[in-house]
Amino acid sequence: MRPSLAFVFALIALASPARAADPRVADSLQPFVEKNQLAGAVVLVASPDKVLTVETVGFADRETKTAMKPDNLFWIASMTKPMTAAALMMLVDEGKVALDDPVEKYLPEFKPQWMIAFQDKDAVLLKKPTRVPTVRDCLRHTSGMPFVSALESPTIDKLLLKDAVGSYAITPLQYEPGTKYVYSNAGINTAGRIIEVASGLSYEDFMAKRLFAPLGMTETTWRPTSEQQKRLAKTYRPGKDGKGLEAMPISPLAYPLGDPTRHPCPGGGLFSTAKDVAAFGQMILRGGMYGEKRLLSEASIRAMTGTQTNTLLDKAKGESGYGLGLSTTRKAKADGPAVAGPCGHGGAFATNVWINPDSKLVTVYMVQHAGFPGDGGKARPAFEKAAADIFGK
Repeated sequence: MRPSLAFVFALIALASPARAADPRVADSLQPFVEKNQLAGAVVLVASPDKVLTVETVGFADRETKTAMKPDNLFWIASMTKPMTAAALMMLVDEGKVALDDPVEKYLPEFKPQWMIAFQDKDAVLLKKPTRVPTVRDCLRHTSGMPFVSALESPTIDKLLLKDAVGSYAITPLQYEPGTKYVYSNAGINTAGRIIEVASGLSYEDFMAKRLFAPLGMTETTWRPTSEQQKRLAKTYRPGKDGKGLEAMPISPLAYPLGDPTRHPCPGGGLFSTAKDVAAFGQMILRGGMYGEKRLLSEASIRAMTGTQTNTLLDKAKGESGYGLGLSTTRKAKADGPAVAGPCGHGGAFATNVWINPDSKLVTVYMVQHAGFPGDGGKARPAFEKAAADIFGK
């Protein structure tokens, strides 16, 4: 009796050596999950034109053992900043805003601005600044403005953008504009208000119509819907003894998160997914293009990704700094000044996007952690090394 073809093929399959599974970048994070140093993550690697992999590890909710999924939502916090900067640079491309214009040209309430000359516990001495803040200062954190104003407490989403920015206008500058690099939500929020004045649209509408829609960022939002909140990864911090993890709320934001009275914060208010963030990163990597659409000029991308704080930082070659809305690096050159290197931005709860023009890769790291116990902080470098090893050229 002759064996059937199916039987023969089955024998061949059994006799063949097993094919090794394709390597996963997320495997680099598994040890951190097993040691309770990382709750879970969604990680993504993209080329300029496509998503190469999107993977998960660990839990979106450790208490209920709900596994992390590719479409989980995260508060991306300050990763909102480069998106705000990109929106404003669209208006620069259109000639509606100039980077070196004074802020007061668009926001007259800034005209009577003062600066702290001296301060102690009993008195504050004010003086006029040597020069006023510019639009460029707002985007590169050299405006002299504080991180936030006294009115933005306890959460960053309680004020209308117009009112939040108005509070900066009556708050004395902390230092001479352009002389220091001091990270500031207030500067980026002011840039968001300039978008409103220059475009005639609300900041929220401009972002939705001009940036999120063209990039297909359908999950990116200021106020997660009830369905999105079901996919929101829970936030964790180190336990009271510095070991293990405990859940916590998103303390800089007001609850309920879907409340329509919560206001957009250009410096840190967005929720998003790995795939949505990757689309933004791909547009930057492609010099302002996404698919066949040009969203930003090449000149605007160079301004965003090139270090704008060179004179304010250590002159050592290869230094990091800040562009327009993006954290930047510079690569040393033997025959001349350092040139632009990889850039990106992180968020308060450890999310991160990194855009590497050398490897032509975008890496997205989505977690929700207000600090890590043990070696948990080493998880992102482990992921990025795995991404470079597997997908780098």
